[in-house]
Amino acid sequence: MPDLTTLPPVRPRTLGSRTPAADRPPVPASAAWREGHPVGRRQFADLGPLKLESGGRLPAVRLAYETWGELNEDGTNAVLVLHALTGDSHVTGEAGDGHPTPGWWSSMVGPGAPIDTDRWFVVAPNVLGGCQGSTGPASPGPDGTPWGSTFPLLTVRDQVAAEIRLSDLLGIDAWSLVIGASLGGLRVLEWAASAPERVEAIAAIATAAQTSGDQIAGFHTQLAAVRADPRYRDGDYYDAADGDGPHVGLGLARQIAHQTYRSAKELDQRFGRIPQGGEQPLEGGRFAVQSYLDHHGDKLSRRFDANTYVVLTRTMITHDLGRDRGGVTAALGSITARALVIAVDSDRLFPPAQSERIAAGIPGAEPLRTIHSDYGHDGFLIEEDLVGGYVHEFLERGARD
Repeated sequence: MPDLTTLPPVRPRTLGSRTPAADRPPVPASAAWREGHPVGRRQFADLGPLKLESGGRLPAVRLAYETWGELNEDGTNAVLVLHALTGDSHVTGEAGDGHPTPGWWSSMVGPGAPIDTDRWFVVAPNVLGGCQGSTGPASPGPDGTPWGSTFPLLTVRDQVAAEIRLSDLLGIDAWSLVIGASLGGLRVLEWAASAPERVEAIAAIATAAQTSGDQIAGFHTQLAAVRADPRYRDGDYYDAADGDGPHVGLGLARQIAHQTYRSAKELDQRFGRIPQGGEQPLEGGRFAVQSYLDHHGDKLSRRFDANTYVVLTRTMITHDLGRDRGGVTAALGSITARALVIAVDSDRLFPPAQSERIAAGIPGAEPLRTIHSDYGHDGFLIEEDLVGGYVHEFLERGARD
């Protein structure tokens, strides 16, 4: 054991100095998609004004979305895919102009995939409040400048109301399947409760019918991290230069969140107490797990928007399927769709007990499917064979019924 009294003084590092790698370009103030940027595979739907559950109003709503496959003549082969917190409409496909990263669920959607686009017409919108083409805080407000701090409070119910309008515009009366995980799963359940006549089946993965006190506490600390960054400027930072935006706060929020995306077992087995490269923790250096979190914080800050992170996290905080419906039990009991509910056994963001509640409460739910994974919440993405197998079988059973 070294004599700690003889070690040189530790030079503290700021989050800003260790988040971006020294040889990388400055982090943009916002990585939101803007008019004039490459469109990629995006399509856009202008949906008009939207009255919000909180009493506010958006004077004009646009949703960006992508589609794969062909809608059949009677419109009975449509599948709606809903993304998680930092996802977008680019569910499947290569990276390229307009899409800096490849599809986030390519194992699930595509020709021959569990949701086979040779058979199903798949639609994936960027959520209302998002930053990849849909109306959100980075979008032009009524005065033509970004909404920023004036963007109104959104709820999951508002987001689904916008998606219902998108369905109308696309001529889809009912979805054969509405599927999503995490924040996407919140919207899946809201779809089934808000528009039961338009949803034949749902797949709710690693999600909840109502966010818990523990989850609200975790989300609160992430919001605090963003807002504490002096470069956040209360949400009005869109004219800031590269490197002068709230990337430190956004990166820290992501690090807090990422600990809930992975399991304690995986972090300990994968990293343990291994130092990062040539760094010495007793001399102010990092452990490998610290570097890992720094990397993910930096990575998100280069592809996302801080205000969007705040807006969407707040929708998760306020999520309650039972609000004004007589409580969660009554709301789940009113769902008429067939339901597939999938949990990840090591999930510490949306613990399996929350999925158990959903499966027990929906009259048409199949028995809960629980996936064993050492990866925690992200198991819904990583354990692609297991998740994909359950989804494929569920779709096939529906087709035979």
